[in-house]
Amino acid sequence: MSNLHVDKREMEINENLARFFFVLGDPTRLRILHELGEEEKNVSELSDRLGLTVSAISHQLKILRDKDLVRSRRDGKFIYYRMSDDHVRDIIRISRDHLCEDHSQEN
Repeated sequence: MSNLHVDKREMEINENLARFFFVLGDPTRLRILHELGEEEKNVSELSDRLGLTVSAISHQLKILRDKDLVRSRRDGKFIYYRMSDDHVRDIIRISRDHLCEDHSQEN
């Protein structure tokens, strides 16, 4: 495989990774993911828990769904959302752990 092909593939991966972290960079979406990390919820439940309109929650869920960070299932007239897999939960947990570490003793 040529270096040009590897470099192009690496650039594509980095661009996708940047878009992924851009989606995670929104506090509202992180709050939604935090709620969904506990258990699946429908839009009304998320709206009540987060104090946001159903429309605002739905908009953010669409973005999260488009990036495959959440999945949904229908139960009667309700659609329930959950994190798409443990990787999403792990990325958020590891990031929180990193931010909460005491770095004052370093250097």
